[in-house]
Amino acid sequence: MAGIKALRKLQFGRETTSGTITAPTFIWRGMGTIEDKREVKFPNEDVGLLSGTDRSYTPKYEGGLLIESVPATFEMFPHLLEMGIKTATPTTDGTTGSGYIYAYTFPTTAPNVIKTYTIEGGDNQEAEVMEYCHVTDFTMTGDERQAWMVGANITGRQVALQAFTAAITIPTVEEMLFQKTRLYIDAIGGSWGGTIKSNSLLAAQLSVKTGMTAKYTADGNLYFSFVQTLAPEVRLRCTFEHDAVSAAQKVNWRAETPVLVRLDISGSTLATPGTLYSTKKCLIDLAGKWESFKKIGDRNGNDVIEGEFLARYDSTGSKFGAITVVNTLSALP
Repeated sequence: MAGIKALRKLQFGRETTSGTITAPTFIWRGMGTIEDKREVKFPNEDVGLLSGTDRSYTPKYEGGLLIESVPATFEMFPHLLEMGIKTATPTTDGTTGSGYIYAYTFPTTAPNVIKTYTIEGGDNQEAEVMEYCHVTDFTMTGDERQAWMVGANITGRQVALQAFTAAITIPTVEEMLFQKTRLYIDAIGGSWGGTIKSNSLLAAQLSVKTGMTAKYTADGNLYFSFVQTLAPEVRLRCTFEHDAVSAAQKVNWRAETPVLVRLDISGSTLATPGTLYSTKKCLIDLAGKWESFKKIGDRNGNDVIEGEFLARYDSTGSKFGAITVVNTLSALP
């Protein structure tokens, strides 16, 4: 039977030991297909044939998965953060709150430990499996009157045929909505979330290169040996109304003044409010400086301005950045 697009699926499982295939435990609520990125080489040789020969060899194995842009949810987004930033141990919000807090701090003086995944993908015709999966980069984009959208690039060790793990339930999720986002900008010596900047932010894009890099060593295998954490790169692009808020940030840019930026995305009300949170949350906290501002542009005849923020560790505030997600999951599936 020919493959049918509507019967595609991606199934994820958290690995106990990195690189050891684990049975998936949930279906990813998004789109993407696994790519076998092994290399096959045909060496050049002078053997008296215009056609050349079919001599070939394979020097390495690798797999890839482009997670296509999909509405970000409080339940699915943490899986990308687990594979790209660090493994988070959920904590309860107070003694009776029904929310669970997942904190993902970006590394500074030492590398973080991530959680690698096994991923199954395919359709009704064929299924494949890829182990030792980690996120090399992801992008989160928000725009007025839309859901936040998230996409990612995932690298795995190798791709092989394997039937889908059966009887996996599609998880219940809640989308993160741009209109339920609040922007805060504070002095570097203050705290994230101190000063709200209302009625100014029109769109934003968070771009993260995680620094997670597959390392190939001479260890008897064609796939990579381990994943090493190199320097991450975290950028936030903001489109503002051309107003007092954006004008003040242009002043900070020209003076090279570091600031604290928070994007606070709220979700539905928790059944039992906790000490810190009464709703589901995604907090994006960054310290750094504005790297650039473009000239004045327009949106439907309205003047706007776009600035790009580069997150970097600041010694004054002893801060770099973190992403915190609050949902109702006591553990990720």
